[in-house]
Amino acid sequence: MEIWINPACSKCRGALHLLDEEGAEYTVRRYLEDVPSPDEIRAVLDRLGLEPWEITRTQEADAKELGLKDWPRDAAARDRWVTALAEHPKLIQRPIITAEDGTAVVARTDEAVREAMGR
Repeated sequence: MEIWINPACSKCRGALHLLDEEGAEYTVRRYLEDVPSPDEIRAVLDRLGLEPWEITRTQEADAKELGLKDWPRDAAARDRWVTALAEHPKLIQRPIITAEDGTAVVARTDEAVREAMGR
């Protein structure tokens, strides 16, 4: 299991605490320092079953600067969104846990973290 985190994020710290409390084995990826490539983002999106705009933090300053609220949300625009996430990793929703069974979850709640541990 791998968890993408921003150490400054309270949801990330909470997820790590719960994983530790439950004795889960996991690897931490500080995705602001170890930025995922567009291919890695696509792979995680496939595991999540989501589109890039569904894991984008649209209220971030970078999102506003890019004008993301006006970008199309369709298959033709998918690569543009993925590129934006790779170039501006602060925009990636967090934490994301990739589970052992090949799936992933956006682990913003204790229930989502537990769900990932059960996979």
